[in-house]
Amino acid sequence: MRWYKTPYAAVVWTVLRVWLGLQWIEAGYHKLTGGFDATGFLKGAMAAATGDHPAVQAWYADFLQQFAVPNVGIFNTLIPWGEMLVGIGLIVGLATIPALVAGAFMNLNFMLAGTTSTNPILYTAAMILLFAGAGAYYFGLDRYAVPFIKGYFKKAHVNEVKMQ
Repeated sequence: MRWYKTPYAAVVWTVLRVWLGLQWIEAGYHKLTGGFDATGFLKGAMAAATGDHPAVQAWYADFLQQFAVPNVGIFNTLIPWGEMLVGIGLIVGLATIPALVAGAFMNLNFMLAGTTSTNPILYTAAMILLFAGAGAYYFGLDRYAVPFIKGYFKKAHVNEVKMQ
C-alpha cells in the first residue's frame, strides 16, 4: 500500500477534504442567500480581456460573450447549487472524486475569468486530494459506496455475459 493511501495519511486527507468542503458550502450558501447574479462578474471578466496584458484570454472572453452571458440564468443556478453539492459531497465523502473534479473545474473557470482570490488554493487542494485517490475518501461514505457500486456493475456484466 502506498503511504498516501494508509489510514494515517487518510486522517490528513480527511481534514483537508472537510476543510475544502466547508469552503465550497460557505461560497454556495452566500450565493444562494444573497441573490447571486453572475452578469456583473461575466461582464467584468470580458472587460479584463483587453489591453496590453489582459487578465483574461481572448478565447475565454469569447466563450463568455457567446455562451455564458446569453445563458446567465443557467449559470446563476448552476454555480451556487454546484458549490453546495461539491461541499456536501466532500464533507461526507460521497462521490468524492466527482466532487473534486467539479470543484477543480469551477476553480479553473473562475481563474480563467481573471479571479484569483482563494481559487488557486482551493484548486491545489483539490488536485492533491485527487492524487491521493482512494485515500481521500478512506474516512467517508465512498469507502462503502464505491465497492458496492463496483460489485453491482460487476454482477450486471457477469449476467450480461451469461445471457449471450
